[in-house]
Amino acid sequence: MKQIQAVQLTKELVQIESTDPGTYEREIKDYLKKLLKLPGVELKEEEVLPGRFNLCAELLGTDQTLPALIFICHMDTVVVGDGWTLPPFRALEQDNKIYGRGACDMKSGLACCTTAFIHAATLVQQKHKKPKRTLKLICTVDEEDFMRGSEQCIKSGWVGKDDWVVDAEPTNGMIQVAHKGRTWYEVDVQGHTAHASTPWKGADAIAAMAEIIHTFHKEMEQVPTHPDLGKSTVTFGQIQGGYRPYVVPDACKLWIDLRLVPPTNTQKTTELLEKAIEKAKEVVSGISVTYTITGDRPYIEKDDNSLMLKALKKSCLVVTKQEPEIAPFPGYTDTAVIAGKLGNHNCMSYGPGNLECAHQPDEWVDIDDIIRCERVYKHLSETIF
Repeated sequence: MKQIQAVQLTKELVQIESTDPGTYEREIKDYLKKLLKLPGVELKEEEVLPGRFNLCAELLGTDQTLPALIFICHMDTVVVGDGWTLPPFRALEQDNKIYGRGACDMKSGLACCTTAFIHAATLVQQKHKKPKRTLKLICTVDEEDFMRGSEQCIKSGWVGKDDWVVDAEPTNGMIQVAHKGRTWYEVDVQGHTAHASTPWKGADAIAAMAEIIHTFHKEMEQVPTHPDLGKSTVTFGQIQGGYRPYVVPDACKLWIDLRLVPPTNTQKTTELLEKAIEKAKEVVSGISVTYTITGDRPYIEKDDNSLMLKALKKSCLVVTKQEPEIAPFPGYTDTAVIAGKLGNHNCMSYGPGNLECAHQPDEWVDIDDIIRCERVYKHLSETIF
């Protein structure tokens, strides 16, 4: 059986639009499902959101006491956006790069994991024996939004707390195994309107929010740093308030994005936010403040004793003849969701591409990167026999 190679598959996947929001993942899921209809492979799909399905391909191992080896990759991409000078869905190849939306994040990684899975399925037929360890390829939806695809995988039992799980996010040649936590707040300040010529008759909601921002920012500057993950950060991403420039504003709304490192967690930042709110009430009398925690994902610390980490390092060393650098992942991924919710210490990222290219106009991935990662994943898949 002739096997498709990851470079060619990357091009084919880039040509299938799966933007989120936009066309979503249905077409690319159906394409992968046809590709993975192989002898000995069990295919499952599950609707996560209306018309949006996770896909799982499984090679059942003979020893069910062993943790499964799981490749998990998302099928969606961010929207195209403005600023492109090249066609976003033609998978144009030039200067040893493939250009297109999702080329880096993460259709090249999805291609590498898919061809590695097909390689293992082919070995089963050639060797006429099953692998010792179960191998799965899970293709998820919604990673570029709320990561409900990976959350559904946990609920459905497709992945467990002891499984070896790797995603193929772009990692600049590194194995990335730790993540900052992600906490989101929405803060609402209610004041009282008045004419701008008599502001003392009102309660300025925007002025109160400014106090909250100032105090909270100062408090966050004082939280501890972490030797691997660095510094916690706060971003005041969006603010709305007021309705006329000559009227004391009676409402203001703020969205806060926090990326947290140990030991600072959501409980601690909530204490700091409440402190900032009390300060604002002292400065601007007559206001009331409410807040909602809209996102709460825990930080993930590196486990040097992770068996998955050791196995992946060995495959990288065999293929590249170099020890891979181990580093934290700056964002949050499907494997971070799994690690955080299940306490799984065998979750990490390793994939082709440079993260700085992701979500950008003229997104690209280096072809040599694809070939390297495909070889590493194929070597890793061979270790299940």
